[in-house]
Amino acid sequence: MHAARALVLADLVARGVAEADVVSLVEDSVAHRRWWVEQWPEGVGFLAGLVAQDVQDALLERYGRWPLCPVCGSGDPHALEVEPELGPDPHWVCHKAGVKVAAVGGLGEAGPS
Repeated sequence: MHAARALVLADLVARGVAEADVVSLVEDSVAHRRWWVEQWPEGVGFLAGLVAQDVQDALLERYGRWPLCPVCGSGDPHALEVEPELGPDPHWVCHKAGVKVAAVGGLGEAGPS
């Protein structure tokens, strides 16, 4: 739980959106996923990707796309996606360019937002 929270918070900080209301979205997701992992303990390795997706969905509803792709320099801005959707070792991926951009928690190393 704590590791998933820390990874997603690191990405929010790296992209400059770790305001209190956004951090609350992380806390809401962690609380929800705590129940989820109690029901399916084998899924604990999937938490980072799931929390990242939860926060991404919540941000889309409230603020817009996040995180924006740092790879594509032209065209409409678009968000990265988490892959695998349900699996270990989640990464932020640009489907437009077909590349892995960073591991969840590693957006600070992926260049500008």
